[in-house]
Amino acid sequence: MQCFRVQSVPPVTSNNVKKIHLGYSHLKELKVRDFSGLPSLEEVVLSSGGIEQIDASVFRSHVLLKTLDLQKNKLRQLPRGLPSGLEILHLGHNRIHSLQESPLEGLKKLRVLNLQNNQISTLRANTLTLLQKLECLYLDGNKIESIHGAPRLPFLNMLSMGSNRISSISSTFFSSLQLLKTLDLSSNRLTKVPHDLPQSLVHLNLDRNQIRSLRNRDMSQLHNLISLSVSSNRLVSVDGGLRLPNLSVCELAGNQLRMLPVRLTSKLEKLDCRQNHIQEVTFQQLGGMKLLKHLFLENNSIQIFEANALRNCIQLTNLALEQNLLSAVPHGLPETLVRLDLKGNNITLIHERELKPLKRLQVLNLRNNKLSTLPALNLPKLKLLYLDGNPWQCSCELLKVKKALLAKDVEIRPDFCSEPVHESLDEWRAYVLAQDICEKQTRDLLLESQTEHTDNDEYDYDL
Repeated sequence: MQCFRVQSVPPVTSNNVKKIHLGYSHLKELKVRDFSGLPSLEEVVLSSGGIEQIDASVFRSHVLLKTLDLQKNKLRQLPRGLPSGLEILHLGHNRIHSLQESPLEGLKKLRVLNLQNNQISTLRANTLTLLQKLECLYLDGNKIESIHGAPRLPFLNMLSMGSNRISSISSTFFSSLQLLKTLDLSSNRLTKVPHDLPQSLVHLNLDRNQIRSLRNRDMSQLHNLISLSVSSNRLVSVDGGLRLPNLSVCELAGNQLRMLPVRLTSKLEKLDCRQNHIQEVTFQQLGGMKLLKHLFLENNSIQIFEANALRNCIQLTNLALEQNLLSAVPHGLPETLVRLDLKGNNITLIHERELKPLKRLQVLNLRNNKLSTLPALNLPKLKLLYLDGNPWQCSCELLKVKKALLAKDVEIRPDFCSEPVHESLDEWRAYVLAQDICEKQTRDLLLESQTEHTDNDEYDYDL
C-alpha cells in the first residue's frame, strides 16, 4: 500500500498487506493503534515526513517486520520497542544526538543500521555491542569527536564514519572487527593512519584528513586491501612505498608529494597523483606496474619524463599529464593508450614518430600549448582532437593535415586555422581565402607536373 502526503495513517485492517509506504507525509506522531490492523507487515517506509515522536511499542507486535525506514524526519532519539526480528533500520537525516542502549536491546537480528546525518557527538562502542548480527553501520555526517571503547561486532563488514570530527581512534577499536571489509573515515581530522587496522580490509577511504605520511608499519598487515584513497590530505611521503600485494586502486590526489611512490605493487590498475608537486617521472617508479590501466598526473610540476618510463605498462589506456611543465611529448609511450591528455604544457613541436605507435588512441588533448604546426597524424582510431589555445601558423601544410583529419571523421574541438589573414576579413572569409591560396598552389604544382609529363610524352611520340 502506498500513500503520499497523508495527514494520518490510513485506517486499514488487513492480513495481506506486507509493505506500506507513507513517504512525504505530514505525520508528527505515531501511535500504537496506527498499525495495529496490519499484523503481516514486513516493510514500513515513513521517510521524508515530519515525525517527531513515536510511542513505545508501536511496532513491537509486528513480529514479521524486517525493514523500517524513518529517514528524513525530526526524531531526537532512537525509537523504543522495536520488534526483535528487525533486520534493516534507517534513521538517517534526523536529529538524534545520542545512542542509548535500551532501544537497541533485543535487536539480535539487525544487519543494517543507518544513522547518518544526525547530531551524535560521542560514540560509545559498548552500546553497539548489543547488535551481534550487525553487518553495515552508517555514522557519517554526524558530529562525532570522541570514541570510547571497542565494539564487539563479529559480523560487521562495512563501517562508514566519514564527515565527522574524529581526530584519533584507539588502537583497540578494531580489535574485534575481524570481518570488516569497507572502512570510510573521510572528511575527519585524522593526522595519521589509525593503528591496527583489521587485516580483512578491502576498501579504505581516508580522503580529506590531515595525514602527512603513509608508513609501511601502519599498513603492512593489509594484505587484502584492493582500494586505498588518501586524497586531499597533507602527504609529503609514502614510506617505502605501498607494498600491499592486492592493491588495485591507489588515489593520492591533492597532497604535497614531490615524487611518485616507488616499488608499488605490480597489481595496481589505477594510480591517481593529481595536484601534487611531482617534478619527474622515471622508469624506476613505474617499471613494475604491468597491469596499470589509468595514470593521472595532471596539475603537477613535471618537467622530466624519462624516455620509455612506461615501457612496462603494457595495459595502460589512460594517461593524464595536463597542466605540467613538459616541453615535449614523452618518448616511448605504450601503444595501448586510448586517451592522452597533454593540455596546458610548454610543448612547441610534435614529431610524427612520437605519436605514430599509438594505433589505439581515440582522444588526444593538446590544448593550451605552444604549437604552431602539426605533423600528419596517422592514428587510425583517433576520434576526438582538442587543439585550441595554441599559436597556430596556418600554412598550407597545416591545412592539409587538418583536411586529412576531417576526411577521417576526426572531430576537432574547436575548429582551428580559421583566424583572419587580414584584420579586415572575418574568420570565415580568412579561412576560405587560406583554402583558396593553398588549393591554387596545389593546382599550379599539379599543372606544372602535368605539363612536364605531357611534353615528355609528345617528345617521345615524335621519336
